[in-house]
Amino acid sequence: MSVETKQKFKGFTDVELKLIEKAREAGQLAESEVAASEFNASVSQNFVNKLIETGITRANLPKEYGGPQISLRGLGEIVRTLAYYNISAAWVGYFYPLHNSLPAHLPQEGRDEIINSNDLIVDVFAPVGQVIVVDGGIRLTGTYNYASGVNFAEWIGLGAFAQLPESDRPEFIMGFMRKDEVQVNENWNTFGLRGSGSNQVVATDVFIPRSRVLRLEVANDTRRPPAGSNYDPDYPYYHVPFFSAFYLGFPNMTLGGAKRLLDEYKKRTEARVRIHGENEKDSPRSQRILAHLMLEYKKANGLMEQYYDLLETYETEGPYDKGEFSSIRAEIIKICQDIATTIMVSLGGSSLAKNETIEVFVRDIIGVATHVTSLYEDALYTYGRNLYGYEGIGWG
Repeated sequence: MSVETKQKFKGFTDVELKLIEKAREAGQLAESEVAASEFNASVSQNFVNKLIETGITRANLPKEYGGPQISLRGLGEIVRTLAYYNISAAWVGYFYPLHNSLPAHLPQEGRDEIINSNDLIVDVFAPVGQVIVVDGGIRLTGTYNYASGVNFAEWIGLGAFAQLPESDRPEFIMGFMRKDEVQVNENWNTFGLRGSGSNQVVATDVFIPRSRVLRLEVANDTRRPPAGSNYDPDYPYYHVPFFSAFYLGFPNMTLGGAKRLLDEYKKRTEARVRIHGENEKDSPRSQRILAHLMLEYKKANGLMEQYYDLLETYETEGPYDKGEFSSIRAEIIKICQDIATTIMVSLGGSSLAKNETIEVFVRDIIGVATHVTSLYEDALYTYGRNLYGYEGIGWG
C-alpha cells in the first residue's frame, strides 16, 4: 500500500476497509453494466444482490441488530468508491445503507419490525402527502416522485406534515409502509442519474401505525432516539444534526465522479495527438487545465473534511448553522460540476459519445447538482441569512 493510500485510509477500521474494497468490486460490476442501466433506467438486480452479499446495505444498521455500525466517514468513502465507477450505482448504494439509519429514530416497536424484516428501505422526504390522524396512527395519501431504488425495496418512507396528538402544531414526519401497500409507476426517464430507478409512488389512504411514524423535526433537534427506545451513544446518527448527516453522500458522489474524470483526462491527453502533430501531454494548455482542476479537486476534498469535522464536533463545539452545512455541500458539488464540464469541453467531440464514460459521468454529476439539497443559490442564500443572524430555509 502506497504512502498516499495509507494516508487516505488513515483512521478507518478493518471492517470499513473491507467494505470499501467490496464497494470497489460492486462499482466495477455497475460500470460493466452501464449501457444496460442507462437503457433500463435502473441498476440491475445483480448489482443490488452484490450490495446485499457484501454487507454494504447493512453497513449503517445499529450494532444491536448485528450491523457493523460504521462511521459517517466510512459510509462517505464507500459512496465515493462506488461513484468512481458509476455515479447512479453510488446513488443507490448510498441510499440503501443510509436508510437503515432511519428506523433508529423510530419507537422501539417500529424499529424492531422494520429492521428485523431484513428488507431494503427507500424513502421520499418531500412532504406532499395528506395525513389524517386516527386511533393508533395515521392514514396517508399522496403521489411521490423520485423514490430511488424502489424496485428492489420492500419498505418505503413517505414525508408529510401532520399534527400528532403530542404536538401543538403540524410537524414534518415520515411514515413507513410496505411497498405492496402502494402503487409504483415506472416513470423515471431522465438526462442524468438514469440508473437510480427513481420511480413514482402513489399511496392511497394507507394506514401507518404510530410505531412507524418518524418525527423528523424531533430527530433533528434532539439528536437522540425517541423516549423509551434503545439508545446507543456510539451510534453515528445520534449527536449530529439529522439532515446534515443524512445528506453527506451527495458531495461524496461528485467527488468520486470528479476523480474518475480527472484520471480519464490525464490518460486521454497522454495518448492524444492533435492535428498539428503535438502530443497533448506536452501542451501548456492541457498541463495548465489539469493542474487547475487538480487544485480545485483538492479544495473540494478539504471542504469535505471540514464537513465531517463540523458533524463530529457539533455537540462539543457547536451548534453550527444549518446553512453552513448546506453551503459546503453545494460548493463541493459545484466545484465537481465545473471540473466535469471543463473536462468534457477540453477533450472535444470524442467526449460526447452516448453512454461513454465522460458523457455519462458529466450527466450524472449535473444530476446530483439538481437535487433539492444541492441547489447552489438556495444553499448560499441560507448560509448568508445565517451569517446575518436570520433563520435560513431548508433543513440543513
